[in-house]
Amino acid sequence: MTALWVAVALVVAGFAGWPVTALVFRLARTIDDKADAAKAAEEARTAEEDPSADATSDLIPDAGSGGGGQAVDNELTTPPGRTPSNAPAAGPAAPSQRILRGGAIIGVLERLGVCLAILTGQPVAIAYIVAIKGLGRFAELKETPVAAERFIIGTLTSMLWAAGTAAAVKVLFLH
Repeated sequence: MTALWVAVALVVAGFAGWPVTALVFRLARTIDDKADAAKAAEEARTAEEDPSADATSDLIPDAGSGGGGQAVDNELTTPPGRTPSNAPAAGPAAPSQRILRGGAIIGVLERLGVCLAILTGQPVAIAYIVAIKGLGRFAELKETPVAAERFIIGTLTSMLWAAGTAAAVKVLFLH
C-alpha cells in the first residue's frame, strides 16, 4: 500500500504541478501587465504636465517610416498611446530565440525529484536539484532578466507544489 501512495504522490506532484505553474505564470504576467499600464499612464500624465518634456522643436520627420514616426536624435518616437506605423499590429514581436527551452520537462523532473526526496526523508537532495538546475541555466539567466524572473517563479511554484504534495501524502497516508 505504501508503494501505491508513493506512486500517487509522484504522479500528482510531477504532472498536476504543470497546470499550477502555468496558472502562476499567467497571474504573474497579469500583474506585470497592470504594473506596466499604470507606469505608462503615470509617465504620460507627467509628460503632459511637464512643459520641459515638450520636444516639438527637436522633431524631424523620419522619411523611412512613411511619416508615421518621428526621429529625435536618430531614435524613433511616437506620441503617448500610439504605436509607430511600422510596428507589429497585434501582440509583441516573436522572439528570435526561445527562452528557457525544455522548461516543462525539467519542471516535471524537478517536481518528481523534490517529491521523492521528501518521501524518502532526504530533504538535502532538494539542494542538489536546485544547484543542478541553476548551474544548467546560469548562462541563459545571466543574459536575460526575463528568463531569470521566469526561472525563479517556475522553480518556486514547482518546488512548493511538489513539497506540499509529498508532505500531504506523507502525513495523511504514510504515517
